[in-house]
Amino acid sequence: MTMKIDLQQEGIEVKKSCCYFCHQNCGVLAYVKDGKVLAIEGDPEHPTNQGGLCCRGNSALKHLDHPARVNYPLKRVGPKGSGQWEQISWDQALDEIAQKLQQIKDEFGAEAVATAGGTQRTDDWARRRFMNLFGSPNCFHNAHLCWIPTFMVETAIYGWCPFEIDLAQSRCLVLWGCNPGASTLPFMRSISDMKKAGLKVIVIDPRYSETAAKADVWLPLRPGSDLALALAWLNVIIHEGLCDWDFLTNWCTRFGELADHVEQFTPDWAAPLTWLSPEQIRESAYIYATQKPGNIQWGVAIDQLGKPAGAAMHARALLRAVTGNLDNPGGDILPGPALDYYTDEEMEANDYLPEEQKAKQLGSDRFKLTTWPGYGRIAEITKNYWGKAPTAEWMCQAHPPTVFNAILTGEPYPVKALLVSATNPVNSYGASKKVLEALRKVDFLVTCEYWLTPTAMLSDYVLPIAGALERPTITNTYGCSDFLIASQRAIQPLYERRTDYEFWRGLGLKLGQAEMWPWETLEEANFYRISPFAPAYGVESYDEFVEYYRYHFPPREYYRYQERGFATPSGKVELYSSVLKELGYSPLPEYIPPVENEDSNPELAKEYPLVLTTGAAVMPFHHSEHFQIKDLRFLRHEPYADINPATAAELSIKDGDWIWIETKRGRMKQKANLTQAVHPKVIVTQRGWWFPERDMREPVLGGCLESNTNVLTSDAPEDCDPIGGSWANRGLLCRVYKVTDANEREE
Repeated sequence: MTMKIDLQQEGIEVKKSCCYFCHQNCGVLAYVKDGKVLAIEGDPEHPTNQGGLCCRGNSALKHLDHPARVNYPLKRVGPKGSGQWEQISWDQALDEIAQKLQQIKDEFGAEAVATAGGTQRTDDWARRRFMNLFGSPNCFHNAHLCWIPTFMVETAIYGWCPFEIDLAQSRCLVLWGCNPGASTLPFMRSISDMKKAGLKVIVIDPRYSETAAKADVWLPLRPGSDLALALAWLNVIIHEGLCDWDFLTNWCTRFGELADHVEQFTPDWAAPLTWLSPEQIRESAYIYATQKPGNIQWGVAIDQLGKPAGAAMHARALLRAVTGNLDNPGGDILPGPALDYYTDEEMEANDYLPEEQKAKQLGSDRFKLTTWPGYGRIAEITKNYWGKAPTAEWMCQAHPPTVFNAILTGEPYPVKALLVSATNPVNSYGASKKVLEALRKVDFLVTCEYWLTPTAMLSDYVLPIAGALERPTITNTYGCSDFLIASQRAIQPLYERRTDYEFWRGLGLKLGQAEMWPWETLEEANFYRISPFAPAYGVESYDEFVEYYRYHFPPREYYRYQERGFATPSGKVELYSSVLKELGYSPLPEYIPPVENEDSNPELAKEYPLVLTTGAAVMPFHHSEHFQIKDLRFLRHEPYADINPATAAELSIKDGDWIWIETKRGRMKQKANLTQAVHPKVIVTQRGWWFPERDMREPVLGGCLESNTNVLTSDAPEDCDPIGGSWANRGLLCRVYKVTDANEREE
């Protein structure tokens, strides 16, 4: 709960910090006295949350001095996973880590060092900067399954990705595979406000979610069938005359080929694939096409379809184009990169990574769009148009499953070291058993963390990282928009915690990169980033900018394409994508069925008759975070999977029973939540679960596989999206049965 502080107390300062517990980075006012945070509350002047904080944000003080936090550099002194640590100094840790990395580079090449990043808990440009200067192309990130593929597909088609929507002037909002009612509450508040003004909301989600309950139209499609729905919408909009013909005529290429291509994808064709009726498909397409202007809000679900994902992103992007809902008031805006401050891409020192090293990036031979081949081509186009490229850290990465395979097999070359920052790979990447095997096997593992996660427990060194209240933060939506929101450090880091920037800079100094790290503090680096516009604000330091201005938001411009065209080779929206064709992919979205389905895999469907969608976001957790916080854990103290009561009755499962959910890759258990919110053939699992209250040593490792939904997913190359490489988390086939003493012993 928010605490009220007497601001008349002598010596209290109010610091403009932020919450770091989801992508929203909501504003926080921290009341500080004598270097201690007395209380926090939401910042009413912050543009994102306007004073509100969810239970995660309100738990910040619980994180700040939690007894389980990592507070000192730790060096492993016993067997891997034994929990035997020696507390050492930062200088010793950096010395020894640098020496080991140099040894690996000398013997195996810089590419034998890889690094895994997490979801916006860091200044990730510093990680990329270090790796580029070190000479390794093998940075990867959770965003490979969340946002990167979408950005690159859409940028290939119309020159940037409309991550930003103009909701205030919109008449229709399509929430496709996202549930802001559980994941991004400030956004949900905006939706609720705009519905009162007449906004129509369409929710596409197999589950009757918190957000679906507030929608005008809910489309409970079969998990994994999003591509069929998008193609059918294109068919309806094009062949029933609902297009924006002026926009198509003047600003799009090769419409005739698209029209011919989607003629086959009728609502009657899509209905049995999506489990929707033809009328549902047609009526929802009409609403989106006629209630203009409209938005389609990105959600992670399409990114996580596996093999059909890239085509589904492509088809969804074309819906915006054929309706003319691009860069218009109330539509999906194409802001382009920030032109008046230094973006992550400019801070990463990408030009220092030699071309011969870029060619060694793992996965770039197969999954070309989100690795250097595709990024290089798109960066060339966008630089010519915008003057800047997309942020490489987010948009150009090694393929994570290929990295883990290289650790295990040594093919195509050995990966000997893994540097982990702000992520817990065993819970956040597909095929968790394989990931865990790779973490156990890799020669050298270093983790920067708040907690001793299962990944940290297997590490050779664990470095204590400063949290949100202990660091300055710049938020700019992954470099996809041109605005910036800044927050200041409320207090200096407690104990011996440091920011991740200091870790990467410290390693860089040890390895001869000193001239490339001129900023001693993150505040200095941040002020350098905003220095192009700082004179206009009359500020002389980063903290001064935060104190008096907080955010930089250039005026919105619409219809910029009317003067400059689009950032594509043709200067128009490429309905028939020349970039995708150049990279060896279909220039039009072909239909690809879900990775596992009843029609293509009838024998598998007999053994695994239910359809699985994994990774539902549930408050108060975010990915695999917050399980140590008792107040939050009280709200969700055990993992639950949604199952329809009729299905449960057939399987003699009661509400609250522990159940096994099993695919052909393995099984894990969660408790049964009987609900009409899911189809009788659908199972929905929660993501992220592990149990830090259990023994964190090998072999238990906090039960990191026991209720981990990623045990069920597939990252086999043939199941991954061939365009962007994302793996299959949705639309898989599974079976469910009750946990018993007998079958639990089989585990």
